[in-house]
Amino acid sequence: MSSTANFLQRLRRFVEDESDAQWRSLDHQWSRPLGERVAKGWAIEGLRVVGFEKNIVRLACDSNHSRFREGDLVVLHRGEPKHEHALHFDLYYDGETELEASLIKGNFYFMTEQPEGWILDQDWFDSSPFYLSALNTVADSQLGRSTILSLLQGALTPKVDFARYERARARLEGTHLNESQVEAVAQSYAADLLHLIQGPPGTGKTLMLAHLAQLLVQDGLRVFVTALTHRAIHNALNKIPKVDDSIPVCKIGEERHTGDLKVPNFEMFDQSRFAEKNGGYVVGATPFALQTQRLANVEFDVVLFDEASQITLPLAIMGMLAGSKYIFIGDENQLPPVTIFSTEEATQTSIFAYLAGRGQETMLNVTYRLNDVLTNWPSRTFYRSELKPSPQAAPRRLNLSPETTRWDFVLDPDSPAVFLDLCHSNTTVRSRIEAEVVSELVLSLLMRDVSPEEIGVVVPYRAQSRLIRTLLRRVLMDDEVTQKLVVDTVERMQGQEREVILVSFATASPKFAAQMAGFLFQPQRLNVAVTRPRSKLILVGSHHMLKADDIAPEHKETLDMLRDLVASCQTITLPNGDLS
Repeated sequence: MSSTANFLQRLRRFVEDESDAQWRSLDHQWSRPLGERVAKGWAIEGLRVVGFEKNIVRLACDSNHSRFREGDLVVLHRGEPKHEHALHFDLYYDGETELEASLIKGNFYFMTEQPEGWILDQDWFDSSPFYLSALNTVADSQLGRSTILSLLQGALTPKVDFARYERARARLEGTHLNESQVEAVAQSYAADLLHLIQGPPGTGKTLMLAHLAQLLVQDGLRVFVTALTHRAIHNALNKIPKVDDSIPVCKIGEERHTGDLKVPNFEMFDQSRFAEKNGGYVVGATPFALQTQRLANVEFDVVLFDEASQITLPLAIMGMLAGSKYIFIGDENQLPPVTIFSTEEATQTSIFAYLAGRGQETMLNVTYRLNDVLTNWPSRTFYRSELKPSPQAAPRRLNLSPETTRWDFVLDPDSPAVFLDLCHSNTTVRSRIEAEVVSELVLSLLMRDVSPEEIGVVVPYRAQSRLIRTLLRRVLMDDEVTQKLVVDTVERMQGQEREVILVSFATASPKFAAQMAGFLFQPQRLNVAVTRPRSKLILVGSHHMLKADDIAPEHKETLDMLRDLVASCQTITLPNGDLS
């Protein structure tokens, strides 16, 4: 069997095995008793339908201790998730006793007949047919065989046109981009087939992408912007008009996914009328849109992949089929793709990590987010000490009003990185002591005039995020303020930033920490968690977590990395959160 055929066979097997594993996992979860599912946060029982409008249903319950969050796929039923009359939703709002969801499949009629006694479970969408279709296309098409597969397998070496490179640098004069950003844009613009841009946290990846799109569109090229998440696509598309509001730009996708999108959205490409334009333009969409009537058979010249460190090879191939030149923007030191089955390096890695190290790569090296103290640890740990704060970011410190609180010794602006050791023990995926301290710290920040939009809480487990949100609602008693505070997992915080970030580890059991080391101590998770703040990082946990000595050899290095992170912070010991 040829190497190409073998490569494609492994990708197909990966797609099929992932799909089977995800379905088996969900089917096993559904088979567990309802009481167990509710106790583990897998389901909500006793839901009441309190209203619906268009495709949005409003639900209410007496208590919600689920692990659900906005954007999850959920199924609403009366006892059997696989029943033909079950309704399938995209969770739109997840409150303490109220929820809103957007209907994907099902009939509202069954809800009007019986408005009470509903159960909400986790759902899943099988995307494997889209992946397999893309893999079949790449195997059968000239573009797929001669360009995409040849690039991926290293049989085709990208080249840089020096004249185009020089022209790009000249056109970028006066844009206020730093040298590494200019170099990244110029290299990407001049490459004939492929270029990678490594963007550490806060280095202006989106601004750089917008300037690159501007140069390409000015040359009359059709640019496709894609990513794993709608949020990443929106961030990229929203930035382009700020650089050049004359660029035609839109998104193709369902209206329910527009969220914070600030450029036009069309359900179908034909509705945009972009095909009638003589010059270049930018269109954003998920790779899946290319496999549907929304963008089927629509051709582009250049494909820009944002957050490429989260894109698997099959998903990348799906997007690459849209064009003949590819720019991947990502960072292998941030979160990798989420897979549950793959064991092969070629399938479990991201497209960015798979292509990195071949010479077609530029790194952005100036962070505009992290101050000097906060830059130090990630720079020396992940970026060969090449990441530096901008002159404006380096001296930034937390700005507090003159009021005093009992937590001022933790909030001190002169200590940008703090480890608050509460010395508790034996906790696993949630810690009430940590949650109470975090909620008090948030309240103290608000009292000292830090805006709620500038406060973020990062946790490894959804059980801990729900506990913290519940306590904050009780302490603040102001839904408007509570909704502005971000309390979420590392996965949901990638790409975001706040003035202050509090990290609640929750785990204080050395045995549990050792069991969860591959997840809890994963280097990319640590990097993302501690690079969200601009001026203040507060780690809340217990030194007992760091005693996880009975740990698998492959995780020892990551545990040492966490110990090094804690050692780089000012440690404040507070037994069991006791201030008395």
